[in-house]
Amino acid sequence: MRKYWLLFSQTVTIALALLFIIHTLKPELLPNAARSGVVTLYQNTPPTNDDTSPKMGMSAAAQKAMPAVVNIYTSTVIKNPVNPLLDDPRFKFFFGDQFDTEPQSSSSLGSGVIVSPDGYILTNQHVVEAADQIEVALSDGRKAKAHVVGSDPETDLAVIKIDLPGALPAITFGHPEKARVGDMVLAIGNPFGVGESATMGIISALKRDHLGINTFENFIQTDAAINPGNSGGALVDENGSLIGINSAIYSPSGGSLGIGFAISANTAKKTMEQIILHGSVTRGWIGAGVQELTPELAESFKLGETKGVLVTDVIRHSPADQAGVKTGDILVSIDNNAIDSWNAMLETVANLPPGNTVQLRLIRNGAAISLQVKVGKRPKPVEQ
Repeated sequence: MRKYWLLFSQTVTIALALLFIIHTLKPELLPNAARSGVVTLYQNTPPTNDDTSPKMGMSAAAQKAMPAVVNIYTSTVIKNPVNPLLDDPRFKFFFGDQFDTEPQSSSSLGSGVIVSPDGYILTNQHVVEAADQIEVALSDGRKAKAHVVGSDPETDLAVIKIDLPGALPAITFGHPEKARVGDMVLAIGNPFGVGESATMGIISALKRDHLGINTFENFIQTDAAINPGNSGGALVDENGSLIGINSAIYSPSGGSLGIGFAISANTAKKTMEQIILHGSVTRGWIGAGVQELTPELAESFKLGETKGVLVTDVIRHSPADQAGVKTGDILVSIDNNAIDSWNAMLETVANLPPGNTVQLRLIRNGAAISLQVKVGKRPKPVEQ
């Protein structure tokens, strides 16, 4: 018996030692369940409704957050179109080699936020989408080359990664769902390439959508100055915690007019986690277009107090079409989640895992019906 016990103990010891070595040196060899712990994120404890704890103050918030915000410099090689006349000997006889056909390069700048001590950086997709080379400058003066882990055009978010020795200063994620209009915020980034800067303002509005900027819009509006170069930078609260990724401004002149938009940190976190684990984002899709019900439409359909959205389009052979959804139906809920706006329908469906079956509650010709729909995978957006 003792012999078998010793053999068992030695086997367990060797297995644990191998697992430790693999986890330390080659974590990518572990299955996805283990890999999900490779990326370390910092997140605040959710505040309570009656939380009256004092804030740390804006200067302390800036000192906490700014080391985690980086400057991003990208360069793109532009290849000049080659005209067949340039290879014609007669053309060269008259004009020589004065026409330059060598590739040219252009550079641009933006900002990013370190989200993990391992070197993962969150930024805007439009900052890095056309880049051939990406260089990241940290607030302590260090610089490093970066590569794109993945991007999501429908939220205009991307994740890049740098490799530097030691743990990097990572941002702490806040709770934008607790934010209120009038709260003080800081926008941190690299405006116009002048260097890392912080501007102060308030939250002007929440849950801004229908702006035509992204497919999935849930913007925090702020009057903190956001200028070209701030894209991908951090919008932080009075505790220095991330509540948004600076993304866009409203400005005919290109400068700040006090109307800036940041992607909610909740949206950014969900998108980032999928990109880090899978390299891309997978969303649910049923293939139905909707519009919000106006009072006139509600009256014409004799809906009374019923909430919902009007189905205006059903794509042929889509999950909605196969389930029997028809144009003119009123979609009331999806798996008992009330749908009262176009944005709510889009977000609810996008968060459904493809392959799952869900129940749609609809009103058709004044009668309530239920349909079972098998969720599909959202197609990739068509490049413009």
